[in-house]
Amino acid sequence: MNFRLSHPIRATLCAATLALSALTALAQDAAPAGPPAPPSKPRKVVFYDGPRISRVDIYGGYGYVHPVNSDINNVQYQPINPGAVVSVAGYYNKYIGLQAEGNFFPHGPDDCIFGAQGGPIVRFQKGRFVPFAHALVGGAKVGGPVFQPCTWGLGITGGIGFDYIVPGLGDHLAIRPIQSDFIFSQVNYGPLVTPADVSGGFGQIQGYRLSAGAVLRFGDVMPATPITMSCAVQPQNVYPGDPLVVTATPMYLNPKKPATYRWTSTGGTIAGSAETAQVMTKGVQPGTYTVTGHVSQGPKPTQMADCTSTFTVKPFEPPTLSCAANPSVVTSGDTSVITAVGVSPQNRTLTYSFMESAGQISGANTTATLATAGLPATTVTVTCNTVDDLGQTATATAMVTVNAPAAPAAPAPQNLCSVAFDRDKKRPVRVDNEAKACLDDIALTMQRQADAKLVIVGNFADGEKPTAAEERALNVQQYLTAEKGIDASRIELRTGASGTRSVDDTLLPAGATFPAGSTTTFDGSTVKRHGQAYGVPHTAAKKR
Repeated sequence: MNFRLSHPIRATLCAATLALSALTALAQDAAPAGPPAPPSKPRKVVFYDGPRISRVDIYGGYGYVHPVNSDINNVQYQPINPGAVVSVAGYYNKYIGLQAEGNFFPHGPDDCIFGAQGGPIVRFQKGRFVPFAHALVGGAKVGGPVFQPCTWGLGITGGIGFDYIVPGLGDHLAIRPIQSDFIFSQVNYGPLVTPADVSGGFGQIQGYRLSAGAVLRFGDVMPATPITMSCAVQPQNVYPGDPLVVTATPMYLNPKKPATYRWTSTGGTIAGSAETAQVMTKGVQPGTYTVTGHVSQGPKPTQMADCTSTFTVKPFEPPTLSCAANPSVVTSGDTSVITAVGVSPQNRTLTYSFMESAGQISGANTTATLATAGLPATTVTVTCNTVDDLGQTATATAMVTVNAPAAPAAPAPQNLCSVAFDRDKKRPVRVDNEAKACLDDIALTMQRQADAKLVIVGNFADGEKPTAAEERALNVQQYLTAEKGIDASRIELRTGASGTRSVDDTLLPAGATFPAGSTTTFDGSTVKRHGQAYGVPHTAAKKR
């Protein structure tokens, strides 16, 4: 088959070549440079808020073809109406793609036009408007104006148009109000039969084609980087009534658009509409709760994100208590200071009280005093108690050892004046007047100390019988009892061996013990006495 390239064909091919060159340059600019970035490099973030930029467009529409100055042997081709145009375009990026197109115009007055062509397409989407241009080359099946049969030949198409993306429906539908194309074809029908020109000839058609219809759009060549968000609660463990703060960390937000935050919590009340919010836990029961954050920059799924974080409300811990006594060992009658030290882990208000097993305790707040007056030797248990404002309690004890009071020191014996019997040689056991002065002082002392006793120790000299010592002691006793009224039961008689004619007198205060030494007691009723016990006035002697 031989084709002759006329001037319009050459012009069309030049235009197609220029379009392909321009599209190739745009593709090189739009294509990513080099191999994909390694995982360690930051993720490329795409901020795109417009309608979907489709990957594949399928078009179907109504068409009209109008040949211009096209004939075979001066027989003109006629306009064909109606017809259909369908195409499928696949895009490498947001601008450049390849298109396959078919057109069907079977019902011309005396001809037909069919086409199957392909080539590059370029678009420049601006919001919902998508202008485009394409240049296609392929085959055209065209019938002649005078009964020439539909025959395949060369077909070239180039034109422009625009789509409008219908809002909603996920941007999957667009309306193509106009697609205007220049069409050119050459078909060789064989030798021309004249003069009727009913067959054969060389057909060269040039004209324009108009169409309008709908576009189905699929895929997305430039999906926006979806927003992601994480959130964290600090602190994660709190007690009822403690506040906590939740902080969101969003990524891939569009810096040119405001972000809207929304917070919810399964426990407590939450306040805040920014990247941070505060959760109040007053009255919240112990347990684990979840805070959910939501950020949005638009209605698309890639323009919103959620995050969750948990926190735990712990029950209040009971207080702890220590109890100490100072001193811990006392003598009955002394006091001990009791100190209670309570600690509430959550600094709750504490109240103190004390109990004792013996003695008497008094005090307030954290200290009390234990009194042990009248207690025997024993161990006293002091119980310290504390309670917080929630009714949680703690107890501790302190032990106080009480010792019996020490026995008072026994009073010491007191040596009183001694009575000498060596002045009267004839009556060596008689109490003379000089001895009476000593005994009068002794009697006065005995009267002042009514609970004291008197020990009288009679002594004898060498050459005397031991009974002399007994008589001397008896005579002194007799003077004190008979003349001074001292109770004889308060007087103890003893004999000693000092080797002198004397009587030693020792006062024993209550509780005192006489150091017996070498002295011995004797039974005065068995002693045979001689002479007067003591001297008396002459008149008194006569009366006797």
